[in-house]
Amino acid sequence: MQRVQGLIFDMDGTMIDSMPYHAKSWVAFARNHGIAIDVAELLRRTTGRTGAECMELLFGRAMEPQECWALIHQKEEIYRELFAPVFAEVAGFKAFFADAHRRGLRLGVGTAGDKHNIAFAMQHLKMDPLPHAMVGGDEGLPGKPEPAIFLEAARRIGADPQACIVFEDAPFGIEAARRAGMRAVAVCTSHRAEELAGEHVIAHIDSYHDLMKNNFLETLHA
Repeated sequence: MQRVQGLIFDMDGTMIDSMPYHAKSWVAFARNHGIAIDVAELLRRTTGRTGAECMELLFGRAMEPQECWALIHQKEEIYRELFAPVFAEVAGFKAFFADAHRRGLRLGVGTAGDKHNIAFAMQHLKMDPLPHAMVGGDEGLPGKPEPAIFLEAARRIGADPQACIVFEDAPFGIEAARRAGMRAVAVCTSHRAEELAGEHVIAHIDSYHDLMKNNFLETLHA
């Protein structure tokens, strides 16, 4: 096993337990625009994609950036209003993250979420220490399953992609990690373990307490 240099975390469903509130916000947003959706199917097709990609898929047409981001802003405001009163991390995340930082690992975030959702998450998480770098879905990179977001996160934290482990809760993210040449830990908050499978997946967890109980960080040769 190559020595691990960095850990890269997806955000929604991986750092924060937000996916049920993204689902509710899609329902409300679609209703506001007179669109009938199968929310489970929409999430299957969009989770991990950037906001712009999601809007073009939902409306079934290409969009100018100004229109697209206005719609994204509407949808994500609904999400933040729904989630803020009940905000929660994925159990054990901050403790695991802090332990990894103490061990000298480089720590990044690679999310399809935009800067407003990233700021919202960081404000509520009150993380100490902070990630070394964060890459968002509004920076012009293609969304998952393309590997660009994870590769850029590795570049920003100064780590070899092959020496990084990605933490992901969605199939597109697991596939993006594979395409980036990274190993992955599947966080089973919104999908079953069998939906997050792959030869590069080294663990499936329900919470970060699973990794801490199994001394995961001690095994990384970091």
